Amino acid sequence: MTQDLQIRLTDADTLLEFPCTFPIKAMGAADAEIEAVVAEILARHVPGFDPAAVTTRVSRGGKWVAVTARIRAQSKAQLDAIYRELSAHERVVYAL
Repeated sequence: MTQDLQIRLTDADTLLEFPCTFPIKAMGAADAEIEAVVAEILARHVPGFDPAAVTTRVSRGGKWVAVTARIRAQSKAQLDAIYRELSAHERVVYAL
């Protein structure tokens, strides 16, 4: 039987100093409107989020899109919430 081990980290458990500028990256299929998905999620978690700060890059073959946004991160808890929601979204294949 396998048990899931959950470790709760606080701001003191990270090398980041908050607040800080932090890049959020997500990848998804090129036809999945991934840029809008990422912007919508970030808008929920980042006060004053500017969708114009989102950049995209299409893969060489045109099948995938990488979306990057630099945010002003306020805490480890905020970053964790963003990554949980991005990772749970059906259109997001990877969140880095």
